[in-house]
Amino acid sequence: MHSHVVVLGGGPGGYAAAFLSADLGMETTIVEADPRLGGTCLLRGCIPSKALLHVARVVEEAHEMTDWGVEFGKPKINIDAVRARKEKVISTLSGGLKQLAKQRKVRVINAKGVFENSTTLRLEGGEIADGADNKLTFDYCILATGSVPAKIPAFDIGTDRVMNSTGALDLKDVPETLLVVGGGYIGLEMGSVYANLGSKVSVVELLPGILMGADRDLAKPLQKRLEKLFTGGIHLNTKVAGLVNKDSHVDVTFEAQDGSKRTESFSRVLVSIGRKPVSQGFGLENTKVEIDAKGFVQVDKQQRTADPHIFAIGDVAGEPMLAHKASHEGRTAAEVIHGDEAAQFDAVCIPAVVFTDPEVAWAGLTEEQAKKDGREVEIVTYPWAASGKAQALGRTEGLTKIVVDPETERVLGVGIVGTNAGDLISEAVLAIEMGATVDDVARSIHPHPTLSETLAFGAEVFHGTATEIYKPRRERH
Repeated sequence: MHSHVVVLGGGPGGYAAAFLSADLGMETTIVEADPRLGGTCLLRGCIPSKALLHVARVVEEAHEMTDWGVEFGKPKINIDAVRARKEKVISTLSGGLKQLAKQRKVRVINAKGVFENSTTLRLEGGEIADGADNKLTFDYCILATGSVPAKIPAFDIGTDRVMNSTGALDLKDVPETLLVVGGGYIGLEMGSVYANLGSKVSVVELLPGILMGADRDLAKPLQKRLEKLFTGGIHLNTKVAGLVNKDSHVDVTFEAQDGSKRTESFSRVLVSIGRKPVSQGFGLENTKVEIDAKGFVQVDKQQRTADPHIFAIGDVAGEPMLAHKASHEGRTAAEVIHGDEAAQFDAVCIPAVVFTDPEVAWAGLTEEQAKKDGREVEIVTYPWAASGKAQALGRTEGLTKIVVDPETERVLGVGIVGTNAGDLISEAVLAIEMGATVDDVARSIHPHPTLSETLAFGAEVFHGTATEIYKPRRERH
C-alpha cells in the first residue's frame, strides 16, 4: 500500500524515521521549523557540546603532561576560532543530512506544523509564503518534536547572563565566574568546558550528590576530579533561593539544608535542571493523541499513539531522553507503518553516557536499581589501577563494574567510569542484549594493553581467576 508519511521534527529520531521510510519505498516528508536538519542533538546539544569538550580535554591534557616532563606553556584561547570550529562541525553534519534527504527523495519543508485534525497539518512560517497552500495531508505522521530545557520562572530576570544549555553553547565569552545550577550531565559537561577555558566554575545541586542517575561508586571518581577542576566548589544539598541582575554580574542567594542563606556574585549563571518534552503548541488537542501529566505522548511498543494515524518517538515519547533511543524508535515506527507487524522497540538496555572527564557510562541494570527492586545480584569491580593501559595513560581513577545474575551468571548490567567509557560501554550493551554470561565475556580475547580488556578482567574477577587481582577462586556453573 502506498502511504504518505510525514515526520514532524528533523532531529536524530525524525531523520532516521524519514530516511528509513523512504528506503522502504514510502512517500516521505519532513516538516522542521529550523532552517537546518539535525534537531537539538546536532544544532544545540550533543554534537556542539562534544566539539567543545574535545577542546577542553586537549587543554586539560596539555596541563597534565607537566607530570610527564613535557611543558607546553599556558594555553591561549581564541574564543572566536573555537566558536567557528564548533559551527563548522554543525554545518558539515547538517549539510550532509540535507544531501542524504535529497538522495532519498525525502521532501523537507521548513515550517512549523500544526495539526488541524488527525491527517492534516497546517504549515506556518519558515518557507511558507503568504497566500500559499499551507495544508499538508498524510496517511501517517511520526511525532519527533523532541524536548527543550526546563525553566524556573523565578530565574527569568531579564538578562542573558542567566543562560540555559543553548546559551552556554553559543560561547559568547569566557566568564570570569560561572555558576552551574544542577549537577546533572549537561551542567557538568558545560561546566567542564568553561572551567578548562578559564572560568572559575561553581556547581549547586539540591540533591545530596551529582549524577544521581548513576551508581555512587561510578560518580565518586568523577566528583573527586571535578572538585579540583571546579575551583568555585560543588555545593550539594543546596538550593538557589533567588537571582538578582546587577548589570555586570548576577547576585545569587543560596539556601542550605539548615535554612541558612548566603549571597555570591557570578559573571554568568547556567541553569541546567533537566529537559521537558515538546508536546504543546502544535494542535495535538485536535487529534486523539493522549499526553500524560509530565507532557509525554503515550505510545505502545510499536510507537503507536492513541490516534491510529499518529506515531511518536524520541524525547516527546518518554524517558530516557537520548538521541540513540530516538533513532531506534524512529526506525521502529517506519517499519510498523510499512506493514511489519512484528516490529517493536524491545531493547533490553539503553546505554547512557556522561561525556565529562572522566566519562561515566552505564547499560542495563544498575546496582541502585537492583536494590530498589529487591533483586538479588552479585557485583564485581575491576579498578583501573590494575590496568597497564590506565597506568600508561596516568588515568588510574577508573573503574569497571559488572552486575551479574547469581543463578544464571548472565551479565545484567555494566557501569564504567574512566577515559573513553562512552566508547567502551558498547561491548557491554552487546553482551547484555545477547544474554552473555560473565564466562562468555572473560573467554573473549581482548587486545592488550587496552582499556577494553578491563571488562574481560572484571568478568575474571567474578570467578576469582583475574591475573592482576587476587580473589579466591569459585567453581563455574
